[in-house]
Amino acid sequence: MLATRVFGLVGRRAISTSACVRSHAGVVKTEDYSLPGYVDRRDYPLPDVAHVRTLSSSQKALKEKEKQPWSKLSSEEKVQLYHIKFNETFAKMNQSSNEWKTVIGAAMFFIGFSGLIVIWNKHYVYGPLPQTFSEEWVSMQTQRMLDMKVNPVQGFSAKWDYDKKEWKK
Repeated sequence: MLATRVFGLVGRRAISTSACVRSHAGVVKTEDYSLPGYVDRRDYPLPDVAHVRTLSSSQKALKEKEKQPWSKLSSEEKVQLYHIKFNETFAKMNQSSNEWKTVIGAAMFFIGFSGLIVIWNKHYVYGPLPQTFSEEWVSMQTQRMLDMKVNPVQGFSAKWDYDKKEWKK
């Protein structure tokens, strides 16, 4: 019984693993992160590697033409050469985006949702305030502390004038 169960689990594991390996054959491409990578950043204007790593035949021909004088190149070819090395221009990098609106909107949404949770808790979860928070209870408690002369040297009772029955100024 135990052997049947163990072999059944092992068999299912082998089938599911081989199916995963077969389904991803040729699709999975691991990248070597120890090599330098391309990044477009204003504070790092010259990346370590070119934007296009594998050149097409037309791009290879253009790179060969680049070795000749640049006066023979058209402006279109110069732009293509630029885009082989770099993905974006400085003008595109410096162009403002509307991402801040999304960030502010998401922050306001979560603040509003948190406020709704607080209101719901106050209305449905918390009970009424205890009677000890009422004005008359606090005044009775203060009078009792004064009658007991609580902390008479530097504390509560030291600030009360017992002759005039008012707080010292």
